[in-house]
Amino acid sequence: MEKADLTDTQIFKGMTEDEIHTAMEKLSSVEKSCHKGSRILHAGSVTDCMGLVLEGSVTIENNDLWGNRTILSHVEKGQFFAETYGFLADQPLLVDVVANEPCRILFLRVGMLREDASANETWKMKLIRNLLMISSQKNLALSGRSFQISPKTIRGRVMAYLSSVSIQKGQKEFDIPFDRQQMADYLNVERTALSKELGKMKAAGLIDYHRRHFRIIHLLLQIPMVCSSCILFGSLFL
Repeated sequence: MEKADLTDTQIFKGMTEDEIHTAMEKLSSVEKSCHKGSRILHAGSVTDCMGLVLEGSVTIENNDLWGNRTILSHVEKGQFFAETYGFLADQPLLVDVVANEPCRILFLRVGMLREDASANETWKMKLIRNLLMISSQKNLALSGRSFQISPKTIRGRVMAYLSSVSIQKGQKEFDIPFDRQQMADYLNVERTALSKELGKMKAAGLIDYHRRHFRIIHLLLQIPMVCSSCILFGSLFL
């Protein structure tokens, strides 16, 4: 991976190529390729690394002992996972990280930042600042998901989710990152019931869709702003 290609990623934002080189060396960076469906990190394990998705995408999942799956988030190219676990280093993961498609991951050993108390190196100060920004953004994403799955009805959850995506993308027509089963797992509903409800909403003229492409025909609802005091800072969310 060329260091020049990393300058636009959040973790290396504001860093020179020399600082990126130093950071990757100090953090023992390792690039790995993963095939679709492979578990990159397992619940119950510990890690001192965070992952940067270079190609493809991954999902963050909770898989219980009875085989039930809940998708917590979708991590795309240029985004990160396990930064909180990696920094804490000794906390068992509560979730699995699964390759959503063939992907390449850059692992950075951010746990070593705890081992060296000195922070007078410019690359380290910038990287810690960027880690704080990433963690804050993840906490907002987690808070947003709580609004999406809080409605009691399937339609309410679909409306909340599509409205949230629409607000984030700034338009009423967009693609979502999930197939139908993944969407059901993300919203904590049965796939058959979800497909049936989507069909009813389409027939009612609320939305139109084809596979992962959705169009909001009528304004559904507005997602309330999240009060900063309600955010659980330091949440163990990937």
